Parts: sequence; C-alpha cells; structure tokens
Amino acid sequence: MTLTQAPRKPLPIEVRGTSKLPLGMTTAQFLRDYWQKRPLLIRDAFPDFHPPLAPEDLAGLACEENALSRLIQHDEDRERWRMKTGPLSEGDFAKTGDANWTLLVQDVDKWDMDVAALLEHFSFLPSWRVDDVMVSYAEPGGGVGAHVDQYDVFLLQGLGQRHWAISTDPDAPKDFRSDVELKQLQQFEPTHEWLLEPGDMLYLPPGVPHDGIAFGGPCMTFSVGMRAPSQAELVGDLADYLAEHLSEDQRYADPDLAPAKRPGEIDKAALARAQEAVPLAAGLDEATLADWFGRFITRYRAAQTPLPPDKPLSEAALMKQLDGGASLLRHPWSRMAWTQRRQACTLFANGHAYPASVSAAARLCGQRVVAPPHQLTTDERKLMLALVNDGHLITRKLRGRRQ
Repeated sequence: MTLTQAPRKPLPIEVRGTSKLPLGMTTAQFLRDYWQKRPLLIRDAFPDFHPPLAPEDLAGLACEENALSRLIQHDEDRERWRMKTGPLSEGDFAKTGDANWTLLVQDVDKWDMDVAALLEHFSFLPSWRVDDVMVSYAEPGGGVGAHVDQYDVFLLQGLGQRHWAISTDPDAPKDFRSDVELKQLQQFEPTHEWLLEPGDMLYLPPGVPHDGIAFGGPCMTFSVGMRAPSQAELVGDLADYLAEHLSEDQRYADPDLAPAKRPGEIDKAALARAQEAVPLAAGLDEATLADWFGRFITRYRAAQTPLPPDKPLSEAALMKQLDGGASLLRHPWSRMAWTQRRQACTLFANGHAYPASVSAAARLCGQRVVAPPHQLTTDERKLMLALVNDGHLITRKLRGRRQ
C-alpha cells in the first residue's frame, strides 16, 4: 500500500504580527518562504506605531539642497502627472491643494536618528543589503501610480491609511507608459487589495506590480528598500576594477596570425585570442563574445563617428541612384568587421551590428568604393539602405552606367 502525502496548504499572504513574532512568523520562516519569493501583508507588525517624523519636518527636509526629494501631483480629470525634483520651496507646497499629491524623500535615515532606528527591526538581514528609508507623505488620492520595483521593499504604514493593490499574476504585463515622466505601468489588474493602518507593513519582493494611494486623510509611509545592483552595474564595476589593476603592457596579441582569407572577418582564432586577453570574457558564450568583440573593435580608437545624412533616403531613392550608375563609398571614419556563426553573418560598423550575407560583408570590408551587384536581394537592399542612412556609406556618381 502506497501512502500519499497530503497536499501542502498554500502559504498565507496575510498574517498578524505579535510582540514575539513581529513578522507573524520566525525570521527563518520568513526568509525561507517569502523573501524574494512572494508578497506578505503583516498586520500589527509595529503595534501602537507612532511616526518618528512629523509631516512638516519631512517637508522641511525636502527643501534642503542635498536631500533627494520629489513632489508628484496627479490631475485626475486629464490623467496628467507632474513631478518636480528637489530642493523644493514653500511656494511649491502652497500650490499643491488638499488632494492627489505626494512628497517622497529618499535616505531620510541619513538625516534623522529616529528614522534610522527603524532599521534595527530589520537586523535579520545583512546590513549591507539595506539601502535606505524613504518616507512619503500624501494627501487623499496621492500616490505615484502603478509601478514595479526591482528590489525588495518593506512598506510600513506610519500615519493615516493607504490603500494598496498588488498583482501576483506571473504573466502580468510590465510595459511602461510613454506619456508620463514616472515609470508607470501601462496596464495594472490587481489580484489583492488592502487598506493599511498605522503599524501594518507590506513586504514586496522584486518585480511585483503595485499601487498605493492615500485614503481618507493625510498619509505617511516608511519604505525600507534594499540594495539590489543590476548585473550591468556589477559587471561594469568589476570591469573598471580589473582595468585599474591590469598593466598597459598586457594587450591583445596574435603572434600565431595566419594570412587573412576573407576581408574584415573576425574569425574563431581572433575570438579565442580576445577571450584569452580579457578575464571577464572567459564565461561568455560564442555568440555573446562575437557580438561584444565586433562592436568593441570597430569602435576602438575611432577618432570620429560618421554622421547620418540630413534627410534619410528611401529605398526607392537609393535604388534609383544605384540604377543610375552610382557606387557606394565607405565613409573614411567608418570601421567595419564581420563575424559568421553557422549560417548567420553579422556586419559591425562603429559599434553597431547589421545582419548581412558573407559576400556583402566581405565586399564592404574589402573595398572602399563598392559597386553593388546589379541584382540586389531584399536583405542586401535593407543592409545598404541602413548603412547609407546611418552615414557609413555615401552614394557617389561614377562615369557611365553599371553594366
């Protein structure tokens, strides 16, 4: 007889804190089940909470020259958002009215010892992981719109009430609006909604769409945000660090160089040398390595960059010129190279990549004056047009027509 295990109960999304368990569970349970995995609302995480900062003190801090502050106003009738960055003035607050605006001030823990003391409650996290305490004050209807944060955040309600809506739908669209300065979501369909009272705290892992709106009266929220550097930031800083510690005498070298078979090609041997010369490149796959090196080597030591023409050519206009006997002159400041991976070929020009055929790429790299074949394929037409409109090729009329 086979014993079947009872299905595990789904983890709750709302719990209540106690004096012994402010998170409604042990910190080990929280880190195991919720941290960077799923949101959690903790009622009474901070029982009988009183804000360590008054709204007028926050407004005063926003007027300081070195404080990072934003004043955000929402015109509901016209669905317009306006943001002003600090330092703010008393006049800015005089124009806000009594609804639909919010004040955000970053790094308040660096300015106020009482606010900094809040971080003691998060000592179960590595201290270097904590970024800052941002404090927001809002009048009814105030908020920043539906958005997504790329870091963990604990949203502690300090004064008044705030209505929070979140979406736990893994397929929720995360495209941003293009008509507002703020990074707001184009679409937002909440799956959970709550009204938070002072002392309640909402934890959100990275990537959870959410929207918080002040409800009923003045509202203050204390947001404890985490440091979460992007891969781009990590790699960029590591590259800078390594560059500082590498000798100028260590360079790309090719003592095993063989005669070039096809003009402009970055072959596998060249890519292997590049990988050997660059510590960070060891873990790159072949396609990424080729794309990086092709872009880099066509930018390297380029004194100037070709400028696009004042007026882009249409494909029809370009073909008319070529059919009329014009040739294509490679711009003197345009540097080109190409790579081939299986059947795909990529042409690089001053750091930009273009899909190309091997024959077209070799012809463009091997000749300064290029007379295109009489019959161009659709892809070759697109390539030539893109290079002309990006300034890498210049049409030039030669004597006589092409035969």
